[in-house]
Amino acid sequence: MNDSNPRNNIGFEMGITLRLWRARIDERLAPLGLTQAKWLPLRYLARAGGSLPQRTLVDQLGLEGPSLVRILDELERLGMVERHTCDFDRRAKTVCLTEQVKPLIADISQRADSLRDQILQGIPDQELAAFQHTLARIAHNLGKMAS
Repeated sequence: MNDSNPRNNIGFEMGITLRLWRARIDERLAPLGLTQAKWLPLRYLARAGGSLPQRTLVDQLGLEGPSLVRILDELERLGMVERHTCDFDRRAKTVCLTEQVKPLIADISQRADSLRDQILQGIPDQELAAFQHTLARIAHNLGKMAS
């Protein structure tokens, strides 16, 4: 785009950047048999210490419940996650990583970290901090608009 006003292009640039970033990580994780749909829930679970309420996972991933259920069904079939009924609400489920998947999580993290380092190469931490702050403000403004 040739528009010199950054306000006119920021959404477009963010969208392209996100698609490219996800495509590169999918390429890195393809040898592990993972797609974005499969590795994102694993990564969120790992960052949360290995388990999360299924409802929380739906919210964090920004998915519809039935979509996540299909993904979790596949991850469970592969032995990567287990779902347990919550003690306080039999309708609610907690999703947990299995011991079998923990070495894979380490591999996912190493590949993702390596890619991130390549993507951010040459960008000073000060610029990244300012960019992250700006993204957080944009997300906050978007959140206030949610109906």
